[in-house]
Amino acid sequence: MKIHLSPSPAEWATCVCENFDEFLADHAANERKASSMAMSLVVHYPDRETLVREMVDLALEELNHFKQVVRLMQERKLVMPPDEKDPYVNSLREHVRKGADAYFLDRLLVAAVIEARGEERFRLLAASLQDEQLSSFYRALANSEVGHHRLFLDLALEYFPAREVETRLSEWIGIEQVLIASLPVRSRLH
Repeated sequence: MKIHLSPSPAEWATCVCENFDEFLADHAANERKASSMAMSLVVHYPDRETLVREMVDLALEELNHFKQVVRLMQERKLVMPPDEKDPYVNSLREHVRKGADAYFLDRLLVAAVIEARGEERFRLLAASLQDEQLSSFYRALANSEVGHHRLFLDLALEYFPAREVETRLSEWIGIEQVLIASLPVRSRLH
């Protein structure tokens, strides 16, 4: 099972390259939130042994990514701005269903879709950056995101029947496609 998302608008990478400092702050915030989300799953589902093990590892990896981005910001004399809500993530959350099982499956699949979009955008950015060191950094992050979205799909398949996962994933891909087309192009990860 693989996630095939619609491509980001071509002008997204140009916008980010032209406003890279702004993008870095948003990127750092997203890495921190990804770590927090992984730990939230641990807290909410402590009885799911595989989930707990994988999410603790993921939280640490995302926190390490946060640390790397903060270092890039510090090298550029940038300070983290106050936290702001991510319209992309918040819009996706509006489609999460109620009910224990539906909610759990949707949390896993939303995370998979978000990670898949992150991979796609990091690859675009890596190909667009003139600075080879930054380009290499974003290529490495894109490769990491592949593992992340596969992890969430694998977890969904561990706890739910494959047909149910496949059907709901298809719905999520459609939801995300409409959303990504409706958002303005900004120097943000999403």
